[in-house]
Amino acid sequence: MSVIFSRSCEYALQAVMYIAMQPKNQMVLLKEVAEKVNIPKHFLGKILQKLAKSGLLDSQKGPNGGFALYDSPNKINALMIVEAIDGLDLMNKCVAGFPECHREDPCPYHDEWAEIRAKIKEMLERETIEKLMEDAKAGKRVPFLKPGFALK
Repeated sequence: MSVIFSRSCEYALQAVMYIAMQPKNQMVLLKEVAEKVNIPKHFLGKILQKLAKSGLLDSQKGPNGGFALYDSPNKINALMIVEAIDGLDLMNKCVAGFPECHREDPCPYHDEWAEIRAKIKEMLERETIEKLMEDAKAGKRVPFLKPGFALK
């Protein structure tokens, strides 16, 4: 588990990337995503429904149902996924949990955390699903991709 995001958020980031790598407009079954990305199916179902309610995924029931990106991969960034699952408390709250920590009355961590938080937010905004797919195509490791996987 990461230091920054919940397990749900980690799974959401991985699942959205897997879904995005499928042929455009093809619905992907929950079972397939769960198996390929190695996420418990029932847990993943709740995560994907949350992403669908947030407008990031299209969700359809029935024999031709499943999940697909709601919008183009270049219009969905990692921050949108984080916000849908974990919210943006990471970007707004004190890292030490002090309720009255702010610029005028900072805790000992405030200034350095503000810099780190700004860099994290900038990176999450910059990392679109399209860019992550391009990185995978360029050979950056994506654990659920088999050698020779070609983006469609």
